Amino acid sequence: MKALIVEDEILAQQTLKRALTRNFTDIEVVAVIESVKGTLEWLRTPGNTADIIFMDVELQDGSCFEIFKHETITAKVIMTTAYDKYAVKAFEAGSIDYLLKPFDDEALLRAVSRCRASSDSFDINAILSTMQRFAHDRDSTRKTYRRRFIVRLGQKIIPIETSDVAYFYVEGKSKYIVKNDGTKYYFDHQMESILDELDPQVFFRISRNYIISSFAIKGIERIYGGRLKILMDPPPETDMIVARSRVNDFMAWLA
Repeated sequence: MKALIVEDEILAQQTLKRALTRNFTDIEVVAVIESVKGTLEWLRTPGNTADIIFMDVELQDGSCFEIFKHETITAKVIMTTAYDKYAVKAFEAGSIDYLLKPFDDEALLRAVSRCRASSDSFDINAILSTMQRFAHDRDSTRKTYRRRFIVRLGQKIIPIETSDVAYFYVEGKSKYIVKNDGTKYYFDHQMESILDELDPQVFFRISRNYIISSFAIKGIERIYGGRLKILMDPPPETDMIVARSRVNDFMAWLA
């Protein structure tokens, strides 16, 4: 079987490719694409075919549902999504298989088996209609996370958008916030209270001293003792190590 992966997160791409290689000898990943536009271009290129498509919901340039609106998909589709139960119900209503992130090998095997056995086609209009019916309930129950932090620099008060934060860290009794451009500010918040106000899909506490953004991760190295070293941009002043007790949770968060 030829498989196409449509996923905009590099670590998620790698995790899925490794899982497919580990579990299936007859599945070949023919392409990995990060955007709606790129997927449409690939599908419209003569000679490009896929038997199964693993497709994330939110891509670099919009929702994957835009792909279905502009192109007829004949391959079997497995959604890889972090959506809540309402979105999962929508996929079920439209007869699309799904993997709810983070997923394990058992869930992957189950989803692929359903695709192999199914001869049904899916109706994108039914999916979109169901999504709209559940959207209001989903949004009304979604927790609102902090949009910005306020720091002081001398007599200045500086707002920092949460989307501009690479990581938070503790050094001695001092706490700092580091922006994506490497700018560092002292601020007076408890790490526990910060974590409660951040989107858990974006931020993760890797140790007592660090809370990091997934968007700032550039690589991961395995080191002694079963721990992980995180390579960040901007780089920290000291090594950023995932505590051994947090490694499994960290890898599940990345998937």
